[in-house]
Amino acid sequence: MKKFTYKAQKSDGKEYTGTLEGESKADVYAHVGAEGGTVVSIKVTGGGFLNKLRSFLGAVKVEEKIVFTKTLAAMLKAGLSVSRALSVLERQSKNPLLKEVVAKIGTDVSKGLSLYESMAKHPKIFSKLFISMVKAGEESGTLHESLLVIGKQMERSHTLVKKVKSAMIYPSIILLAIGIITVLMLLFVVPTLTSTFEELGVELPAATQAIVSSSAFLENNFLLVVALFVLFFGALTYAVRTERGSKIFGAITLRLPVVAPIVKETYTARTARTLASLLSSGVDMLHALEISEEVIGHPSYKKVFKESHEYVKKGETLSKSFVDHTELYPVLMGDMIAVGEETGAVSDMLLEVAEFYEKEVEQKTKDLSTIVEPLLMILIAGVVGVFALAMIAPIYSITESI
Repeated sequence: MKKFTYKAQKSDGKEYTGTLEGESKADVYAHVGAEGGTVVSIKVTGGGFLNKLRSFLGAVKVEEKIVFTKTLAAMLKAGLSVSRALSVLERQSKNPLLKEVVAKIGTDVSKGLSLYESMAKHPKIFSKLFISMVKAGEESGTLHESLLVIGKQMERSHTLVKKVKSAMIYPSIILLAIGIITVLMLLFVVPTLTSTFEELGVELPAATQAIVSSSAFLENNFLLVVALFVLFFGALTYAVRTERGSKIFGAITLRLPVVAPIVKETYTARTARTLASLLSSGVDMLHALEISEEVIGHPSYKKVFKESHEYVKKGETLSKSFVDHTELYPVLMGDMIAVGEETGAVSDMLLEVAEFYEKEVEQKTKDLSTIVEPLLMILIAGVVGVFALAMIAPIYSITESI
């Protein structure tokens, strides 16, 4: 089977693009003819297996989704039809997977499917949040506005995550460097000093003996140690992805000093931003809570959304659950939602909360590097100091005996 990308023309002269898998170009002509169209051009884009492999290995970056969303919104606002806008986006996309997906969506839309139904066929690219907001926009006749909200929501969420990750990069690199240097010292430096101590018959202190024993074990069982480390981190990664492991890891992050406040404020900002985006796009409250629960992901925060869903379903206020869980959400969150419920502007209040805590997280991540740097310096000095003292002590004992 081959993969074909074709351009065709409808009976009214309107052009559209699509993709089709078939044995030859004759299949494309037959398919387009059955739709009442005329083929303008056909391009072979690879075999079926190659395309499946590319789709499996490929990925669409968040930045690409943001550009796609904002560009689509701008073209729709300018008066272009959805089909034509998708055709333009397909041509300008440089990501093969995104190009293929957009072509399929364009084909589905030209057949009469709605945009959200076409996007729902590609859940790996478009999240439930994305599809729900597109659906709400199509039903209310404000699709371009919903797309702008989605684009902004994705951009702010991505920026928030990037800031938190960037704050973790520096300490991670330092810790990795300390680990590598320690291993190199144990493999190459310690054995040389050990042979010297053995020749001189020096009695080694406990700290020195511990380092020498570690060096000998690492030297004799290097592959075993590497395998154990890989196995440990593989098991840890797997455990975190399980339901129980995710709960334990989530609970730990909420109790770590310095890190916990940033984690809580990050989730507060994401919760407020997600709910605000959904509600402002016309998604009903119950559905918005279900989607937000899926988007947030953290087990502890999922419980809050489940409770909120039950409260709202029974006719109670949304703010009740957030007020009851001040160990996860700051007091401001519940109070602002309550004010929004009183004034009928919940989405506006949530948007203010999101912007406030996004700025707080940004500032705290900057402050974190200021706190972490001296701690890392102390750690490096401690590691170097312990190693130096342990290896120098026997040398001092030799000089004293002389």
